[in-house]
Amino acid sequence: MANPSVAIVILNYNGRNFLEKFLPSVLASSYSNKEIIVADNCSTDDSVEVLKQFSSVKVLLLDKNYGFAEGYNQALQSITADYYVLLNSDVEVTLQWIEPVIEIMENNKKIAACQPKVLSYKEKSYFEYAGAAGGWIDSLGYPFSRGRVFDEHEKDFGQYNDNAEIFWATGAAMFVSASAFHEVKGFDGFFFAHMEEIDLCWRLQLAGYTIMSCPASVVYHVGGGTLPKGNEKKVYLNFRNNIIMLLKNLPANEKLWKIPLRFFLDILFAFKNLFTGYSASFVAILQAYLSVIKWGFTSKSKTTLKKISMKKLTGVYEGAIVWDYFIKKKKRFSEIVKKNL
Repeated sequence: MANPSVAIVILNYNGRNFLEKFLPSVLASSYSNKEIIVADNCSTDDSVEVLKQFSSVKVLLLDKNYGFAEGYNQALQSITADYYVLLNSDVEVTLQWIEPVIEIMENNKKIAACQPKVLSYKEKSYFEYAGAAGGWIDSLGYPFSRGRVFDEHEKDFGQYNDNAEIFWATGAAMFVSASAFHEVKGFDGFFFAHMEEIDLCWRLQLAGYTIMSCPASVVYHVGGGTLPKGNEKKVYLNFRNNIIMLLKNLPANEKLWKIPLRFFLDILFAFKNLFTGYSASFVAILQAYLSVIKWGFTSKSKTTLKKISMKKLTGVYEGAIVWDYFIKKKKRFSEIVKKNL
């Protein structure tokens, strides 16, 4: 019986250096039934020219920069495969990174999305910010990961080397069932970038699917390749998209108290930034909330799936990581979430 087909889709925007550096590792992947596609988000550098040296890579040209979310939506409309692998251009993969993920997804068709273990390209013994060993979320909607809480990156000692159910799989290297992706209508294109993979995984869970982490698969991520950490656009998108995600996916009774509490905490954080010299971050957070208000009046992209309590979803920490991290000084995932490790 033939292996299921896998389309490795790299969304590129002005990433010619990353393509040149990391595409060879993707091409060397040992999985046989694969196709590698670079979907170019209307780059202004010479990315497309560079791709000519990789003759086996299919190039898909998009007519404008759609961002991460809608860029993938556009690209995946014309790509046929059993599984998509949404791979950032700044990721170095290992030889057999595909096989263990496909094996567990094939053995359980309720697994809609799965991620490898994501380590830092610059410090290969440490987990990387974007996903680490699998994404979780707390009761107020703040995301964190097995191996990364806020800016604390754990060293990888094999402490998260079990296949585990999680809340969200990283967008830097997400394996996703093609049928499940299209069933829930893909990413929310309005997000542009940031939080779209968490929103997608939330909706997949609402549709009855499972999200997994498979640490037998390992990749190394540079991170911050498109929008550097601390960039005000990144701050704006993170805060805006996180609140919109909660408004879309939370049941009404949880929205009533969680959204006001989040507003209070986020504004508190904004003023902290203002008083410590990060005025651009303060402005970005205020702009994010203004954009949320506008979205509430104009958007049609609200989740139609039946909402269920976060307590019934996998990978939800029922406490508040803001309290645990900043007040109780718990810096590691294993100190905060003491079960199902």
